[in-house]
Amino acid sequence: MDKKRKKKFEMPHTYVIIFFVVLFAALLTYLIPAGTFETKEVTYDKSGSEETRTVLIPDSFSVAEENAQQGTSLFEPFGGAGLLNYVFEGLVSGDKWGSAVGVVAFILIIGGAFGIIMKTRAVEEGILSVIDRTKGKEVLIIPIMFFLFSLGGAVFGMGEEAIAFAMILVPLVVALGYDAITGIMITYVATQIGFATSWMNPFGVAIAQGVSDVPVLSGTPFRFTMWVIFTAIGTFYTWRYASAVKKDPTRSLAYKSDQYFRDDFEQKDLKVNFKFGHALVILTVVLGVAWIIWGVIQHAYYIPEIASQFFTIGLVAGIIGVIFKLNNMRVNDIAEGFAQGAKDLLPAALVVGMAKGIIIILGGDDPATASVLNTVLHSAGQVFEGVPEVISAWLMFLFQSVFNFFVVSGSGQAALTMPLMAPLADIAGVTRQVAVLAFQLGDGLTNIIVPTSAALMGTLGAARLDWSNWFRFIFKFQLLLFGLASVFVIVAVLVNFN
Repeated sequence: MDKKRKKKFEMPHTYVIIFFVVLFAALLTYLIPAGTFETKEVTYDKSGSEETRTVLIPDSFSVAEENAQQGTSLFEPFGGAGLLNYVFEGLVSGDKWGSAVGVVAFILIIGGAFGIIMKTRAVEEGILSVIDRTKGKEVLIIPIMFFLFSLGGAVFGMGEEAIAFAMILVPLVVALGYDAITGIMITYVATQIGFATSWMNPFGVAIAQGVSDVPVLSGTPFRFTMWVIFTAIGTFYTWRYASAVKKDPTRSLAYKSDQYFRDDFEQKDLKVNFKFGHALVILTVVLGVAWIIWGVIQHAYYIPEIASQFFTIGLVAGIIGVIFKLNNMRVNDIAEGFAQGAKDLLPAALVVGMAKGIIIILGGDDPATASVLNTVLHSAGQVFEGVPEVISAWLMFLFQSVFNFFVVSGSGQAALTMPLMAPLADIAGVTRQVAVLAFQLGDGLTNIIVPTSAALMGTLGAARLDWSNWFRFIFKFQLLLFGLASVFVIVAVLVNFN
């Protein structure tokens, strides 16, 4: 047995994978000179309101001679970014509006809020009630949830919010005989399919169109058709997989990690005991989610506001739990639930900081600051000149897919790449609308697999699934999405999508 165990290949831990990527990034700093772009402010109209973004000027690239071939040192004091500084510098980088420190706080607060909610046992009782009421109809949960989450990704750019929903739906689908992977598919993966194929996503396609001087929200019929097809294929793929797992749970890559959820139900009384207090907690969550959606759509609420909204939901749920003595809750249990929930998502939060360290080692993602990433961006742009239209458009899609590993933020990637891709599309003979399409498909779909995605790692943390196992499962589906997206990009060129 020991010999067999030694011979068996074991996927490396996510932290190990990121460490070696950081080493590779450090090596690139010795081989590729750092470069800079000049920037300018671009103003565009979005749904009647004026929006402004800072973007790079495509023809302004220059190599920063003083930084060329300097390379990354092993360690830097006084807040510098050496190789061994990548974890700390990654964790404290950015601000409350984004990666990494803002997203880290977001993940921990969501984890804490749902830790309180789980302490009330309202979720477990709700799940048992759903199981009792949907016997023989469990399979309907998959298409309904996949459609709703895909719609959320398409309409208001749903992404990080999927972490919270995974905390509820993963235990539910496991209890129904499926697995955590099914739960991730109907929540996070569905949101990213909607995000990538959206006709109105305010954080992706709308910004890319505005920056590229394309009428914002134009091309809706083509994109809406694309969303329907991608969502239908994603739903069918998930349903077929879930059905196979339900027949034989041991074939799931999440079978071992799902034991946590199975044990959670086995250790408790499985008789339905859904009380009025449990209903109030569930109602609090539903109304809270409605409040969040309203804030995002009406007032563009983002990480700081949404995190505080989730904290409020958790706090109210905890107070209800104490008043109605749900699961014999006391006031101190609110604090203990928050601490335990945050602890459960700490590994995912650390991944966010480590992944951001990759970008810091490469010099950051500011076009006006000398970085290897700027040089890579400029060099990639030169590839498209003199290439046939269809090939150019597909290469744009390929580039955006790869570049998304480094800059996962949809709005950030749009501001960095579209000022360069839009004029290159003119040179290559394809419409700027096609360039925007290549961006949104490349940006959105690879969020499903890249370990640098904070939302993905947070969802995996909620599902207690290691990224290496997720990669083994999702790789085939990712290839399917890549092929389908390639077809749409090529069709868009052939029909002169404008």
